[in-house]
Amino acid sequence: MPFNVEKIFENVTKKSIFLNKSVLQSDYTPETIPHREQQIKQVAKILACSLRLEKPSNLFIYGKTGTGKTLVVKYVLNELNKKAAALKIPLKTIYVNCKLKKVSDTEYRILAELISQLGADIPATGLPTDVVYKKFINIIDENKQLIIIVLDEIDEAVKKIGDAFLYNFTRLNSEMMNTQISFIGISNDLTFIDSLDPRVRSSLSEEELVFPPYNALQLKDILIERAKRSFKRSCVSSGVIEKIAALAAKEHGDARRAIDLLRIAAELAEREGKSKLTLEFVDKAIEKIERDKIVDLVETQPRHHQLILLSILNFFDTLKNKEQKVYTGDIYNRYYDLCKQLKLEPLTQRRVSDIVAELDMLGLINAQVISKGRYGRTREIKMTLPNSLILKIKSIIEQQIY
Repeated sequence: MPFNVEKIFENVTKKSIFLNKSVLQSDYTPETIPHREQQIKQVAKILACSLRLEKPSNLFIYGKTGTGKTLVVKYVLNELNKKAAALKIPLKTIYVNCKLKKVSDTEYRILAELISQLGADIPATGLPTDVVYKKFINIIDENKQLIIIVLDEIDEAVKKIGDAFLYNFTRLNSEMMNTQISFIGISNDLTFIDSLDPRVRSSLSEEELVFPPYNALQLKDILIERAKRSFKRSCVSSGVIEKIAALAAKEHGDARRAIDLLRIAAELAEREGKSKLTLEFVDKAIEKIERDKIVDLVETQPRHHQLILLSILNFFDTLKNKEQKVYTGDIYNRYYDLCKQLKLEPLTQRRVSDIVAELDMLGLINAQVISKGRYGRTREIKMTLPNSLILKIKSIIEQQIY
């Protein structure tokens, strides 16, 4: 009997445990932000003077991923914009996500994004950066106004292009007659500010806030609030929210990842035609997320990292005695042959050993340093990836390198 795809589509359209799945999406902005009242109050107090058209202090916000940093800033700015509009105060806010490659891999592109959000056009490339700065100043300095620029995941931009652009930004106010600019930087790296040039640090970081991770009870409240809005009544079994909150609090305190886990678990339940989200699907979702994370990790590794990982996988695949111990030297020989086959210059054995250690830190393999007496030290390599993933990972690497 032929497989009936139409039946799958009919089942999805007829019954769903979701009331509004968008509530569980990463771009959803809730009306209230539980357990961040103190942070909202602090950000609002710092920015409040902008309603008198006074430049607020530059602000840096730190905290691990999923601690509500971006959510709080967007919420406060939204309320600030509404108040400014009611009072007819010339205030503009611009949000830039520095993690997006097309936006922040050069100083030019960051400026181009700011200009674009102000409603003007500029070529994607081709102009000298100082010309782009002048264009930016000309656009914003025509009228008296205040602009607040949010640079989210600012540490990602600094990693790519250095911190000179931040220093240039802080000097813009001295070149304008009518407009003033204030900056909000958001970073997942709590030590980010310490890595900046002292001149940049002194001119940029006037106020700092640190967002703590959520605990289990706070995550439970957040998940309950989202579940009420996203699922139909009585579609979530007892214990599901509590389990996700406890797991998330124990591992990372990341509300975003906890919400993702809830959504994926519900999607898996729905795909199996279930009318209720049970604990079984939370376990399945955890397994799926772990698999997807490993695949994403492998796809984004540099070429030689991929070649070394492929050499390890191939070496273990050819072992007749599965108890045989595998060392860095064994892998290097296989990697060396692979480089010659691809007409690539192989890295040194020392560098390969370093990369093996990096793959260990990423959790893709286990590589323990052992002593071989007068022969020095090496790494004993063990396979930790599940068999269900190995073929997929090999296929991904081979597609990218050949």
